Order: sequence, then C-alpha cells, then structure tokens
Amino acid sequence: MLTKENIYHSIDSLPDNLTLEQVIEEMILLDKIDQGIIDMNNGSVFSTEQIKEKLDKWLK
Repeated sequence: MLTKENIYHSIDSLPDNLTLEQVIEEMILLDKIDQGIIDMNNGSVFSTEQIKEKLDKWLK
C-alpha cells in the first residue's frame, strides 16, 4: 500500500523542475511495485519455468 511517506520520498527524489506527468508516472510506478510485492507475498506469481512454458505456447 502506498503511504504518504513513500510518496513524499519519491517526489523529493525527483528533479526540482518537474512536470505533472512525471509525478503521475512516478506514482504509477510506485503502485505497480507495491502491487508486485503484495502479489509475491500472497504467492500470486509465476516461476521462471512457468513463464518459459507460457511463452513457448504463446510464441508458436
């Protein structure tokens, strides 16, 4: 879950001259990383082998 602290830290690390688009992109990135960590902790991820098998099927 995104927290104000994470958001503040992220915005603080951006350059002084930034656009609203950069802020939005940063927030989307943080949210996707956070969701990935949640998925990983819940076991809702694929192993490398599972991904290779799926790619083999998709790329045929």
